[in-house]
Amino acid sequence: MSKLKIAVQKSGRLNEDSLKLLKDCGIAFNNGKDQLKVTVDNFPMEILYLRNSDIPQYLEDGTVDIAIVGENLLIEKQKQVEIVEKLGFSKCRVSLAVPKEIEDNSLAYFNGKKIATSYPVTLQQFLDENNITAEIHTISGSVEIAPNIGLADGICDIVSSGSTLFKNGLRETQVILKSEAVLVKSLQLNAEQESILEKLLFRMKAVLRAKNSKYILMNV
Repeated sequence: MSKLKIAVQKSGRLNEDSLKLLKDCGIAFNNGKDQLKVTVDNFPMEILYLRNSDIPQYLEDGTVDIAIVGENLLIEKQKQVEIVEKLGFSKCRVSLAVPKEIEDNSLAYFNGKKIATSYPVTLQQFLDENNITAEIHTISGSVEIAPNIGLADGICDIVSSGSTLFKNGLRETQVILKSEAVLVKSLQLNAEQESILEKLLFRMKAVLRAKNSKYILMNV
């Protein structure tokens, strides 16, 4: 019998919520210390813990069948995969930010400036669409420090609460895109795997509906 290989983030903000969703769907598994692959006990599935930035490529290649990733990552990586369902958690935005002493909120401020980012493809597309010419510095991790050490005039990065920007003396000026966790599938699934995915998706939608109903009741 076929199994679905699902990739989740090995560590980071998506990991905990992704695993909780699977458990809420009745998927039974045990996480051993430092295990990179776990077999599910009661559903035809294997869970692979992978580096977040690698997951879109594994999906396109068919190495994994489905995955829970941030929509912003898919936009950045530009791989041939299909979003199956938006999951409603890990909501964030990819935004431009500048040192707090800069009073200019306009996009035009970035014309001719240096921008540090971990999302060069997303940023370049946005700048091109708005006829802005800027010098992009691609760095991984600690993007917020770039203006403080003179590497850049501003940054483009993921923003959730904005607290990290505040702590580093930055403020958000332009939202490039909004993102949340999504369930994504490879385009290489066979008929049996598609059938298993439909069963999983049925469970996920039921869990998400229940959560939304609870949220509405709490706010009535």
